[in-house]
Amino acid sequence: MPVTPRAADGGPLRMRDFRLLLAGAAAGQLGAHVTLVALPLVAVLELEASAFQVGLLTAAETAAFLLIGLPAGAWTDRMRKRPLMIRADAVRAAAMASIPAAALADVLTMAQLYAVALITGVATVFFDVAHQSFLPQLLPREQLVTGNGALETVRSSAQVTGPGLGGGLVQLLGAHLAIVADAVGYALSALFLLGIKQPESRPEPVPGASLRKDIGEGVRFVTGHPLLRVIALTTGLANFFTAVLMATQTVFLVRVLGLEPGAVGLVLSASAVGGLAGAFCAGTLASRLGQARIIWLSALATGPFALLWPLSGNGASGAVLFAAGSGVVSFGAVVYNVAQVSFRQALCPPRLLGRMNATLRFLMWGTLPLGALLGGALAGSFGPRTALAWCAAGFLAVPVPLLLSPLGRMRDLPVPEDAQDATAHDATAHDAEDRTASVN
Repeated sequence: MPVTPRAADGGPLRMRDFRLLLAGAAAGQLGAHVTLVALPLVAVLELEASAFQVGLLTAAETAAFLLIGLPAGAWTDRMRKRPLMIRADAVRAAAMASIPAAALADVLTMAQLYAVALITGVATVFFDVAHQSFLPQLLPREQLVTGNGALETVRSSAQVTGPGLGGGLVQLLGAHLAIVADAVGYALSALFLLGIKQPESRPEPVPGASLRKDIGEGVRFVTGHPLLRVIALTTGLANFFTAVLMATQTVFLVRVLGLEPGAVGLVLSASAVGGLAGAFCAGTLASRLGQARIIWLSALATGPFALLWPLSGNGASGAVLFAAGSGVVSFGAVVYNVAQVSFRQALCPPRLLGRMNATLRFLMWGTLPLGALLGGALAGSFGPRTALAWCAAGFLAVPVPLLLSPLGRMRDLPVPEDAQDATAHDATAHDAEDRTASVN
């Protein structure tokens, strides 16, 4: 039987289990954002990788969302979520620890970096799907926005402190030793998750179920809902161009702007201040402007600031301009994420949460390796600045699907019952259209 989340007076932070989940997220995210700086610097500074090789490394980190995103959701729905997250953390810690070990033995190669990136990416797919499916088991529906806001605050805080810490560690110890912080972060995350006491029963098997049927049910749930469809399309587009940025920014900051590793970390940390501000403001903005309206407004208002990336000149002034553009774009991205993630968690039946999240991750995050490959190819052929110009142009197009959809005319998102009725009505309308088309 499913376990009902316990209501807690005073909000999610009064709940011990949620605090442990938050602490685990903080440890894992901090280590991951150290690696955001340190891993490409291992490639650029220690292995002298080309721009395309750095893009390929970024693609390897995210390829798992495209390769196993759909079956991961079906598998996750058949398992208890907390043990799965703990195992994923253990795999990520061991994989990351292999990089400094190989470097100290003088046997580190780009092939190993690609392998580590792919392995940690696979573990991250399972962890993230399970994590988003586990939160509704800890919190009642009315606290999901607050809980997601707290998790986004932790993530944004790690984005602020992690790159600066990573750049400093690279400057002091070398890029390969800075990776140790990521291995430690994942290990601490697993320990915090071990302390959670919320009962979690194993999902009951469904008679006649198969992997193919389970995947199909998740895909139909997402593609059959008009709001989830447009959210998937918009987020996939935004992630595609974000991956172009991720694949290009380290090469741009080091080889075009001429920044040292410590300065690279500071630029990325300063960029993330906007995301932290967005996490603090998301709940207030959603309540004042409407949860639906804030989804499209956040993308429309902040996307143009991506133009500051290719306009960044050399030296300190260019670094400030780059950070300012990233900060504003990050603010919009976090506000958007808090609103849309909370909506889909409240919308979905518990038994479908893993498949719904995995389907959306496949559609939204499966674009990341494609964007990374494009970013690496553009930077290698035409230079990092040109790649960033294409990236900025792409961000201007991100809000277009939202504005053309029903979301563009809504203030608030429907409650789950209304949303399910709307989905049923939409499906009935499509059936009627199909029958009419057949007759004609």
